Amino acid sequence: MGYAVVLGEALVDLLDAECDGEPVYRQAVGGGPLNVAVAVARLGGQVEFVASLGDDALATRIRKVLSRSGVGLAGAVTALAPTALAVATYTGPEPDFRFYGEPPSYALLTPDDLDADLVAGADVLYCGSIVLLHPPTLAAARRAWSLATGLRVFDPNVRPRLLDGPAALDGLRGVVAEFAAGAHLVKLSSADAALLYPGEPVEGVAAHLRELGAGTVVLTLGAAGAVVAPVGGDPVRVPAPKVDAVDATGAGDSVMGALVADLLVDGEPVEPAGWHERVAFALRVAGLVCESRGGATAMPTRAEVVNRFAG
Repeated sequence: MGYAVVLGEALVDLLDAECDGEPVYRQAVGGGPLNVAVAVARLGGQVEFVASLGDDALATRIRKVLSRSGVGLAGAVTALAPTALAVATYTGPEPDFRFYGEPPSYALLTPDDLDADLVAGADVLYCGSIVLLHPPTLAAARRAWSLATGLRVFDPNVRPRLLDGPAALDGLRGVVAEFAAGAHLVKLSSADAALLYPGEPVEGVAAHLRELGAGTVVLTLGAAGAVVAPVGGDPVRVPAPKVDAVDATGAGDSVMGALVADLLVDGEPVEPAGWHERVAFALRVAGLVCESRGGATAMPTRAEVVNRFAG
């Protein structure tokens, strides 16, 4: 088994909570790509996290969480900036994030900061999420994409509150098309699809991304499961397990983490049915994540997933 490189943001989530009847915010290390990296490691994969981290106590906490989870930090650099924050409020289990920090600590990675050998040697490279909205980290992601010799996976992980009007959305849509065209696997949520391609059914979004040049496309649908459009097969809906969801933070990231972990073990499935099975497992991982609060801290091991859904 080789290793994966995950390029993207790390930050600290402040999660809306309650203590003794009073509203409080609970700290949790987060960021979509960080969650992906932790999920890969918890599921048994070797993974390196490539990012710019702040120079404060919160960044030290991020490094400790990643190290304890088994995530490598050889490609992480320290930026002279306080760690960015994401404040999450809830209506039901779905979080609504607002971001704080200027410049964001996660947006200071440059192409020159990349360890070219580390990136080129990876069996799987993940790029995506909100770092693509910032020119320095977008340039770093583009260089990493060009260096990759293994499988490339992409997740736009759109955050509407960070998009400043229609022009920004159009620009992001172009970046998504650029990365999807060179990706072996694209994963996005139904919310991502609705924002990027309004009015288009999810099967149509999958077909569009395939036409751009993407390999397999997976669209997550929350409690309704996912649509998987594999290479050589038609789009198929895969149901999600029924769970008692309390917090969906990191659920989509755990799907990507599970798919990356399986790519490290067995590469791309030869038959479309292989993708269906992998997505079904990834949805069980996400279901278990939804039954706990927090993102990275909720990522399960394979044994925990098997035990939870035994029978």
